[in-house]
Amino acid sequence: MIAQWHHTTQLITLELMPEEAADLTARRALEDIYRAESRRVFATLVRVLGDFDLAEEALHDAFAAAMEQWPREGVPKNPRSWLVSAGRFKAIDVIRRRAKFDASLGEIADRLNTESTDPAARDDENIEDDRLRLIFTCCHPALAADARTALTLREVCGLTTEEIARAFLTNPPTIAQRIVRAKSKIKSAKIPYQVPARADLPERLDTVLHVIYLVFSEGYAASSGESLTRADLSDEAIRLGRLITELLPEPEVIGLLALMLLQESRRAARATAGGEIILLEDQDRSLWNREQIAEGLQLVQRALATRAFGSYSLQAAIAAVHAQAATADQTDWSQIAALYDVLLRTEPSPIVELNRAVAIAMRDGPQAGLDLINGILSRGELSNFHLAHAARAELCRRLNRTADAKEAYEQAIALANQDPERRFLENRLAALSR
Repeated sequence: MIAQWHHTTQLITLELMPEEAADLTARRALEDIYRAESRRVFATLVRVLGDFDLAEEALHDAFAAAMEQWPREGVPKNPRSWLVSAGRFKAIDVIRRRAKFDASLGEIADRLNTESTDPAARDDENIEDDRLRLIFTCCHPALAADARTALTLREVCGLTTEEIARAFLTNPPTIAQRIVRAKSKIKSAKIPYQVPARADLPERLDTVLHVIYLVFSEGYAASSGESLTRADLSDEAIRLGRLITELLPEPEVIGLLALMLLQESRRAARATAGGEIILLEDQDRSLWNREQIAEGLQLVQRALATRAFGSYSLQAAIAAVHAQAATADQTDWSQIAALYDVLLRTEPSPIVELNRAVAIAMRDGPQAGLDLINGILSRGELSNFHLAHAARAELCRRLNRTADAKEAYEQAIALANQDPERRFLENRLAALSR
């Protein structure tokens, strides 16, 4: 009976296989396209429709239409253009339905319907990327600083409100309110969807760079979930960094791009095949991306040579020291500690203090670093930051202060949101117990 059931189910599977295979192929293609293109499609729809919420609705409708049609008709040659066009027509239908209650919307629908230019191929202001327009719109100075960052992370990069909340160490309703207020402000103030004039770029640049930095940080070390990293976010941040470097090659723009490339160069060595964390000192450096390192080092030199650099260039210089060390033992911790001294004066923050403390521990011994970390935690700063407790635990372990190390590991585990980090810390704690 078991064999007969197996053969029967195999026959059913074989009979359905051609249709199922086509459907599965289309669905996988659509998933890949969603990851790679959804924010590009959204950015173009914002430009075409002039409204964030309508563009978001149109994006979802376009992918729903693709889910229905592509398994039957096949994946189009230009999926992005297909999705933009589908979203545009879906939006026209939505506007026409709403026009029954607001006659002015009918004119908008007619205008969108009669536009002959392919919205996905249009090129304005010599900037061939709608996402660049979108990020400058989201970072407009008329918006509150915290709202700019939250809106950009949501609309340019597609992070959920929960992911953004974790990055801000706040709660999702607060982030949702910021995003709603920002969208309302863009609409009421008629903020233009465009890259600012070159004369206005410098004052708008700081927020844009900060947002790109946050996006890369989330991609380099995801704030939560099963994966250690999110390559899609890192790639997006680097791509945006390149665009802005071409547009405005200021020292800090160059420095940020250098920092991202140098950090990203270690991706292949940072985790096992099973997704478990590999510490910097244990990484196989032959897996580091030498092309990214070479480009990053060249950009660091270019940024520092201006003598007008800031925190991103200094962080890139620190990453460069790591990148140039053939082995962990050859790392120049004295130079890294000195760079952190400069960075702390340039951009004082408890996070920089924490990283400096680790560098000093590597240079002067674990007790020197532990004293600094205890000082940071005693002020109440970083008390909810798992890496501060993890660093304290490691230094206590090296000093054979087992009870203190266990307590610190337990605190770090309780605060960690990312599964690989939590497993790493649990393994460290278990090793102490053994």
